[in-house]
Amino acid sequence: MPKKTIYFLIILMGLTGCASMGAQDTEDMLSAAQFTMKKADTPNKLALLQALTQNKIMVHTKNGKNYYIYADAAQCQCLYAGTEINYQQYQQIRLAKNIADDQLAAAEMNQSAMMNWGGWGPWGPGWGPGFY
Repeated sequence: MPKKTIYFLIILMGLTGCASMGAQDTEDMLSAAQFTMKKADTPNKLALLQALTQNKIMVHTKNGKNYYIYADAAQCQCLYAGTEINYQQYQQIRLAKNIADDQLAAAEMNQSAMMNWGGWGPWGPGWGPGFY
């Protein structure tokens, strides 16, 4: 397989990986794990939300019990809160999604490899397909 094709596939896999774990995906998985979503519907709640670590699940202990908090002041202006059980469900969903994403990337690589790019003849300047 030519070097340029390999580089293209590596870049494609990297972009697929980056796009797959955006804030919306995380929030969808938190919802699926039955985290409770609370809107910052007052200026005071919004200020409290903005003071939290953003877009990262953090553990907070209250009365000896762990709660998992995810704050998103920029997009949804909301907070997701869950228990240990919710967090374990989230981890299972996230793992299943990562496996599915890896399988999709492998399938795309296999499809690209079967394309037989060499059969298209010489490529144009750079590494573009030269259809122009």
